[in-house]
Amino acid sequence: MSLADKTLTCVDCGNEFVFTVGEQQFYQTKGLLNEPKRCPSCRSAAKMARQSGGDTGYRPRREMHTVICAECGVETQVPFLPRNDRPVYCSDCFDRIRVR
Repeated sequence: MSLADKTLTCVDCGNEFVFTVGEQQFYQTKGLLNEPKRCPSCRSAAKMARQSGGDTGYRPRREMHTVICAECGVETQVPFLPRNDRPVYCSDCFDRIRVR
């Protein structure tokens, strides 16, 4: 398949940007099937906002809950509200229990 530079339109700012042959090859090597929807500057801004916890229309940050591991007793955090009738495990203990 022959690749050529493509001009795409950013869904955030509406500006056109070039999806270069080199970028297309990179996407192929990573197994990415969809073309980018945002220009490089909007992608960068969205990434920075995600890292700082800002609202970009992406998934909101998870509320974490502090619990004590039912297996080893270490304090840990989980992304769900624990129920009193179910044990909660730290990541290490959960991985060991899951393998059993």
